[in-house]
Amino acid sequence: MLWTGVRTAKISLPEHGILPPNERGIKLGRSPSSFIPVEEILQEGAESARRHLFIEAFVSTGKVDNITMVMGLHPEYLTSFWKTQYLLLRMDGPLPYHKRHYIAIMAAARHQCSYLVGFHMGEFLQVGGDPEWLRGLRYAPQKLRNLNEINKILAHRPWLITKEHIEALLKTGENSWSLAELIQALVLLTHYHSLASFVFGCGINLEIDQDGGHAFQPPSPCSCDSSPGSDDGTNSSSSADAMEEVEVLMERMKLLQEYQLEEEGVTQEEMETHFEMEKRESLLVTPSDVVEHSLPPNVLCFVEDPEFGYKDFTRRGEQTPPTFRAQDYTWEDHGYSLINRLYPDVGQLLDEKFQVVYNLTYNTIAMHSGVDTSMLRRAIWNYVHCVFGIRYDDYDYREVNQLLERSLKIYIKTVACYPEKTTKRMYTHFWKHFKHSEKVHVNLLLSEARMQAALLYALRAITRYMT
Repeated sequence: MLWTGVRTAKISLPEHGILPPNERGIKLGRSPSSFIPVEEILQEGAESARRHLFIEAFVSTGKVDNITMVMGLHPEYLTSFWKTQYLLLRMDGPLPYHKRHYIAIMAAARHQCSYLVGFHMGEFLQVGGDPEWLRGLRYAPQKLRNLNEINKILAHRPWLITKEHIEALLKTGENSWSLAELIQALVLLTHYHSLASFVFGCGINLEIDQDGGHAFQPPSPCSCDSSPGSDDGTNSSSSADAMEEVEVLMERMKLLQEYQLEEEGVTQEEMETHFEMEKRESLLVTPSDVVEHSLPPNVLCFVEDPEFGYKDFTRRGEQTPPTFRAQDYTWEDHGYSLINRLYPDVGQLLDEKFQVVYNLTYNTIAMHSGVDTSMLRRAIWNYVHCVFGIRYDDYDYREVNQLLERSLKIYIKTVACYPEKTTKRMYTHFWKHFKHSEKVHVNLLLSEARMQAALLYALRAITRYMT
C-alpha cells in the first residue's frame, strides 16, 4: 500500500491578493463543527499556512466555509483537496458546469447530506442551471436520471458495479454518455460520497445562511464545549482510562514493529485467513446508538429507491461476492492511467490527494512526539478497503485488530459506509485523549480510502467494458 513516487499535478489555484493586515482576523460565532470546540479549530490560527489558506478562501468566495475551517487543521491536505475540487467544478472538462453541480447534489442526497445538497443547489443556479431541475430528480433530463443506478450502487455497495452498468450508460441512444463524460461523472459521484462522509464524520454544522435540515445543530453556541458532566473523555473520571488507551496503543505498535523485524514470513494461506476473519468480524461492528432521521423534502426529491443502502460485503447465509484482490487491479498500475487517459490532470490530482493523506504525519500520537504512525495509518486505510471487500495480499490483517479498538472500528465503518448515522457519541468515544486534529485526520484517511475503493470498482468495470 505504498505509492511509488509522487506525481506532481500542474493545476494551480488562481492567485488572489492578500488582505490588509487589519482585515485578516477571522472571528467565529458557533463552531464550524458540533463535535469540535471553536477554540480548538482557531487555536493554531496564527499558523501562516492556515492563515494564508483561509485568506485565499475568503478572497475568492467572500467567506470561509465550515468544511474549509475544519480541513484547515491539515493545510497540506486542504491545498490538495482544493486543487482537485477546483478542477472538477471549474476547469474545462467534458461536462457543462451546471450538470457537474447537479451530479454533486445527486451524490450528496444518497447520504442525506443537507449541507452539500443545499450548497450545490445554490452553485447550480449561479452557473445558469434550470431552477425546474431543483424540484427533484424526475424534473432533470433523462441523461442525468440514467446516472441514478450507478450513483446508488457507488454510494452503498460499489462491488456490485459491472461492465453492463457501464454499457447501459454509454449505449442509450440520444441520452448516451461519452466515456470522457462518464469518467468525470464517476469522479464527481465518488468525490461527493466521500465528502459527505467527512461532513458527517466531523459533525460539520450548516452555514449560518443555509436553511435547517439534517445537519448537526447544537442547541447553543457553547454546547460543543467540554463541560464537567460531558462524557467526551476530557473529565477526570475517564481521563485515566483515556491515558491508558494511548499507552496501550503505543505498546502495541512497538510490539508489532519488533514482530515484523523478527518474523520470517507468514504464508499466503495464513494472510488470507486473517483477512477473512477480519471481514467476518466486521459484521459485528455496528453502531448501537443510531437515530433514524426522516429525509427533508429538499433532499428526498433527489433520491430514488431510498431504501437501498449499505449491506455488509460478507453476509451470513448469502453468496459472498468474490473478494477484490488489490494486486489484480491497482490504483497505481491501472486506475490512475485509465483516468489520466480519459480525463487528463484529474488522475494526477487524485493520486496526489491520496498520497498526501496517506503519508500525512506530524510524528505525534496524543501527548507523544517522535512517533512513526505509518502502521496506524495503513491499518485505518486497509480496514476501510476490507469492509468494501478489497484485500491486499501483502498485508497481515491481524494488525487491524491489534491497532483499531472496537469504538474506533464502529466510528470508521459508520462514517465510511453509512455516514448519515454518525453521532457525536461515536466521535467522542474513540481515542479520548487524542487531539481533535488527529480525529479529523482519521476522517480524511477514511474518506479518501472510501473514495479510492469505489473508484477502483468503477474503473475496473470500465476496463472490462473496454476490453
